[in-house]
Amino acid sequence: MERIIIIGGNGCGKTTFSKEISSKLNLPLIHLDTLYWRDNWQNASNDEFDELLLRELIKPRWIMDGNFGRTIPLRLKYCDTVIYMDFPRIKCIYGVIERVIKNYGKSRSDMGGYCPEKFDFKFLKSVWNFNKNNRKRYYAMMNTDNIKIVIFKNHKKIREFIKRL
Repeated sequence: MERIIIIGGNGCGKTTFSKEISSKLNLPLIHLDTLYWRDNWQNASNDEFDELLLRELIKPRWIMDGNFGRTIPLRLKYCDTVIYMDFPRIKCIYGVIERVIKNYGKSRSDMGGYCPEKFDFKFLKSVWNFNKNNRKRYYAMMNTDNIKIVIFKNHKKIREFIKRL
């Protein structure tokens, strides 16, 4: 495991997990949100984001955390392992609400610019619908022979995985 992408619904714990395994495996950690977001929730253009992403993908070793479904096919060409945190939507909603309460008005370190946490009902709706809108497509994209696929359905399995590293 030298090039790992971590995907899954918002609020499932991708960032926390990626920080833990980055430390355990001594792999550089790339947060896609860092490449994408600018101050005040302004996003990079697709061209700018893709250029920044490609600069990271060609590096020899990394862990890359984030969805950005449009870029998964490209990232699959470079990774050797996909970790998909396929959690129930209620768990993801809980994670997002917990994160907003904990960080309300503050910007997280994994963001590209100053993007203060806030309650956003449109975002919560997208979290609620993530699996319905993406799960089948994500599984289809991961259906490849040359990449190790690891799927977690709960945090207990993640803790067991981390202990084995």
